[in-house]
Amino acid sequence: MFLSDWLTVFAISFIAVVTPGPDFALTLRNSLLYSRRTGIYTAIGVGVGNLVHATYSLIGIGSLISESILLFNVLKWVGAVYLIYVGVKSLKATKKVTALEDIEQQRDIKRWAAFRIGFLGNLLNPKATLFFLALFTQIVQPSTSIAMQAVYGMTVAAVALVWFAAVAMVISQQGFRRRILSCSHWLERLTGAALIGLGLRLAAAEASKQSAT
Repeated sequence: MFLSDWLTVFAISFIAVVTPGPDFALTLRNSLLYSRRTGIYTAIGVGVGNLVHATYSLIGIGSLISESILLFNVLKWVGAVYLIYVGVKSLKATKKVTALEDIEQQRDIKRWAAFRIGFLGNLLNPKATLFFLALFTQIVQPSTSIAMQAVYGMTVAAVALVWFAAVAMVISQQGFRRRILSCSHWLERLTGAALIGLGLRLAAAEASKQSAT
C-alpha cells in the first residue's frame, strides 16, 4: 500500500511540475537572464517552497487557509503582486551587446537572491495550498505514520527540485544561450508578460469555500 501511494504522489507531483506555471517561468527567466547557478538556486527555492506547503498541509494548517476566505484572498493578492512585479521588471529588458561572459560577470545575482525568487514565487501561490490539500487528503489516512507522511512531502519537494534544476541546466548551456543571446531581451520580455499574465490570472481566481474544498 505504501509503494502504491508513493507512486501516486510521485506521478501527480511530476505532472504538476512539468505543467508550465509560475515556477517554470521564474526558473526559465533566471536561467536565461543570469546563469546556470542562479537557475539552480531558483529551483532550490521552488523545492523548499514545496516542502513548506507539504509540511503545513500535512499538519492541518493548509485546511485553515483553505477555509478562510480572508486569508486565502490575502495570500492570493500577495502572490499575484509578486509575480506581476517580477514580470514588469522583465518587460524593461534591453538588448545586450556585450559578450556572454561579461553579462554573467556583470549581471549575475547572489545565491540568496535567486533562492528567494524561487521560494517566494512558489510559497505565495495559494493554488499550491489547494493542490497539496487535494493530494494529501486522498493519500494520507489516520493510520499513516509520521515517517510515511514525511516521505510523501519530501517526494513532492524533490520532484520539483530535480525537474527545475534540470530545466536550469538545459536552458543555461552556453551553446544554447549564445544562439539566443541576440534575442534574449525579447525572450525576457515574453517571460515577463507570461508572469504578469499568471499573476493576473491568480488575482482573478475565485476564492470561495466551495472552490477551496
